[in-house]
Amino acid sequence: MVVEADGGSRGNPGPAGYGAVVWSEDRAVLLAERKESIGTATNNVAEYRGLIAGLEAAADVGATEVVVAMDSKLVVEQMTGRWRVKHADMIPLNEKARSLAAEFDHVSYGWIPRERNSHADRLANEAMDAAADQTGSGATENEKTSTAVRTSPAGWTGARGAPTRFLLLRHGQTELSVERRYSGRGNPALTELGRAQADAAAAYLAERDDIAAVISSPLQRASVTAEAAASRLGLDVTIEADLIETDFGAWEGLTFGEAADRDPELHQRWLRDTSLAPPDGESFDEVAHRVRRARNRLIAEYGDATVLIVSHVTPIKTILRLALDAGNGILYRLHLDLASLSIAEFYPDGASSVRLVNQTSYL
Repeated sequence: MVVEADGGSRGNPGPAGYGAVVWSEDRAVLLAERKESIGTATNNVAEYRGLIAGLEAAADVGATEVVVAMDSKLVVEQMTGRWRVKHADMIPLNEKARSLAAEFDHVSYGWIPRERNSHADRLANEAMDAAADQTGSGATENEKTSTAVRTSPAGWTGARGAPTRFLLLRHGQTELSVERRYSGRGNPALTELGRAQADAAAAYLAERDDIAAVISSPLQRASVTAEAAASRLGLDVTIEADLIETDFGAWEGLTFGEAADRDPELHQRWLRDTSLAPPDGESFDEVAHRVRRARNRLIAEYGDATVLIVSHVTPIKTILRLALDAGNGILYRLHLDLASLSIAEFYPDGASSVRLVNQTSYL
């Protein structure tokens, strides 16, 4: 039999619920469905509760072999043993699910995109609606990475479902950043301060319980920063080529003034026109095209998980711009410090939000 399960939280944590369905092997017959509001909880807790309910329902209808399909990358990877279970809230839920799974002759787990999990997703949203009605408020606890009070976007923008959350970490200091030089495809190492910044960010991020993956630009200043966080989180670093910094071409290694002296007219126009590229370089429009492509791939792969992305100024600004649905001008007006953290969320219905920009309190 096939178990499809889903769970979500309006605010993470916030009003939460789950849905689960049991199908015949060919998915032609619906054998059971479950849904429940579970009060205030996180997305991951709700996902696990959905899995547990689905396994219990499968046992009730006499299943001996079960194929579990979920759009939660975290739960699937933890149940297969490929990812460690570290957070205290997840450990008993994982153990409960494993205990139920042990009662079957065979259980397998696979990730599916959210659109293929629509029945369970609908049930989970119905349960979340009921949970929100019970709490009577869209307000949630303080965001762990911000002192601002979080509100559920579902309460005021109409966004539905659980978002893919990107934690956007800029790399630490290099010699080129000390000298304020264009640093694109060159590959400078982190300075001693840069390594300390990476370690401080890693220690801060290790306090979170929800990071499912660490994604990095291929350049060493980003990958070394990413490795510092990944080692504390017990995760591997996945390289995403499309998150590399802008190719500044002939301006690589030059200061702002040196580039302006070299190509005065072009440099002045470049500062206003995102379609223009430095000599032998890449335009910001070209960067936006590949960053959007990377964002779409990551959303498709990780579903409603939280993903740490370690990259550079332009790719991070571009993701924030996409989340804000803002114009090109934001690239010139948004400041991001070295080793700073920003947070953007993308919802399954196309909505998005920015939760945090340029946090550096841990440095």
